[in-house]
Amino acid sequence: MTKITSLFDYFIITTATNRRQMNAIADEVNKAMKSSGSPPFGREGADGQSQWVVADYGDVVLHVFTPDARELYDLENLWADAPQVDWQSIT
Repeated sequence: MTKITSLFDYFIITTATNRRQMNAIADEVNKAMKSSGSPPFGREGADGQSQWVVADYGDVVLHVFTPDARELYDLENLWADAPQVDWQSIT
């Protein structure tokens, strides 16, 4: 995404079926990022009321949505000019 914005290189966008799962996903990513030397600069939405958790790791920003929030904010369409990376093809 560096050709579009200098703020970050990657968005990770995912959906959770409920708030508990949303926070569990964000917690596990946080553990993995910390262990690789990339602690978060900030995290919002983990208060138990939000339908969207966002965590900023500098060059990577994690977005975990409920299905309704993901449809509402539609980040894929908002950032449609950015190239998409198939994470499953990366080993």
